[in-house]
Amino acid sequence: MYESEIQRRRTFAIISHPDAGKTTLTEKLLLFGGAIHIAGAVKSNKIRKTATSDWMEIEKQRGISVATSVMGFEYNGYKINILDTPGHQDFAEDTYRTLTAVDSVIIVVDTAKGVESQTRKLMEVCRMRKTPVMIFVNKMDREGKDPFDLLDELEAELKIAVRPLTFPINQGFQFKGVYNIYKQNLELYTPNKQTISESVQLEDINSRELDTLVGERDAAKLRDDLEIIAGVYNPFDVERYLAGELAPVFYGSALNNFGVKELLDCFVEIAPSPRAVQTLEREINPYEENFSGFVFKIHANMDPNHRSCIAFVKICSGKFERNVNYKHIRHGKMLKFSAPTAFMAQKKETVDEAFAGDIVGLPDSGTFKIGDTLTSGEDIHFKGLPSFSPEMFKYIENADPMKTKQLEKGINQLMDEGVAQMFINQYNNRKIIGTVGQLQFEVIQYRLLHEYGAQCRWENLSLHKACWIESDNATELEHFKKRKAQYMAIDKEGRDVFLADSGYVLQMAQNDFKDIRFHFTSEF
Repeated sequence: MYESEIQRRRTFAIISHPDAGKTTLTEKLLLFGGAIHIAGAVKSNKIRKTATSDWMEIEKQRGISVATSVMGFEYNGYKINILDTPGHQDFAEDTYRTLTAVDSVIIVVDTAKGVESQTRKLMEVCRMRKTPVMIFVNKMDREGKDPFDLLDELEAELKIAVRPLTFPINQGFQFKGVYNIYKQNLELYTPNKQTISESVQLEDINSRELDTLVGERDAAKLRDDLEIIAGVYNPFDVERYLAGELAPVFYGSALNNFGVKELLDCFVEIAPSPRAVQTLEREINPYEENFSGFVFKIHANMDPNHRSCIAFVKICSGKFERNVNYKHIRHGKMLKFSAPTAFMAQKKETVDEAFAGDIVGLPDSGTFKIGDTLTSGEDIHFKGLPSFSPEMFKYIENADPMKTKQLEKGINQLMDEGVAQMFINQYNNRKIIGTVGQLQFEVIQYRLLHEYGAQCRWENLSLHKACWIESDNATELEHFKKRKAQYMAIDKEGRDVFLADSGYVLQMAQNDFKDIRFHFTSEF
């Protein structure tokens, strides 16, 4: 009964290193889906139209994405849900968690820079979860690496077999277009024309027509290239792609809207519809009648006029309906939602129903935490939404005593988003914020001021690592806490955290206290 709805769902994330063109690609996909009608120039401040998916004030000012955006649109009978993730490594944690909510991934690679560090890290997460991956080589209208060298680099760096499904004819100033191996046609590129390219059906690559279209020299080179591809790479195998072992590669220029449609058409055809998800108790099949889903992200202040949070829920099975009671597993109570929303960046509309694969936003007044499970009644727990041990720490101080309440509320809501983590030092009761990167401190300070009217000051604190500790030996745990009293803190959940000020101290503690387990992610 829900089968056809679920089969037409495609939920994926776009990931890349900063500046590879991820947000631009998202925009162009939305243009094809008719979800937006004008592409915002992300970087140019002359035009104050900014990218649809970057809607937080700080993102518009800096021209980078700092929070995952969720967007849905219809295309050729498919319902597509895109999650545009931040590329900046300081926000990697948000991206790691987003990857738990998608069925496949598109990786954007800059033709000139090749595979960069952030892309490598994110690919590890995909590999761990066996998520199918497609690669879009962007900025072909600029000079870059030789396409074959780049394919070798992708295989070596991302540790995955690749198979080009389109192949470029030249690049940079000489870029003439791509040959679509998958559909056997030629896409011709006209520089500076923001329209869809001219497409020529070309079953036989040896026909004279190719010489007329791209010139004899380029035609000869393309024939050689295609021969090499046929010789070196195995034919494209959808099963291997779905198993996460093979990545199809497409070439184009997102900024000029070139090669994007080929990517999208092939994507909706071969990408997986929602897949089974593992919980601690059992495997959940998307086609089950009963609803289940989990919160993978919480966003404070979607609407600055209402101090509200939104919890993003990925639906894993069945159908979600408005005003129906669902069980909140952690609280063990039934809740119903009168205004669940679907998103088009920050434009949101109320939805009456949603199916497995969809992402719905639920208004949240502090009921949800990242990783919470909602079901029709069954007690199950989704797993795999860790918080990582932070690498940078600062004391947070109130800079305006009149605004203590606003600061409290702001910090609590922002911590719920999982942007950073808060620890309370048990020795002096001061609040410590831990993050993965420096940029987060700026974002927190900016958002506290602009969204909550609260001012904070940072005080540097040199720590090596925060690690969660637990032990079955209560006496030893007590002894440890007494001995390390000034380095003990608790996190938002009240769990014990040891703040080691150097790698040596941490190693000694692990050697001296054999009965204590030290964890570097909050999930254990």
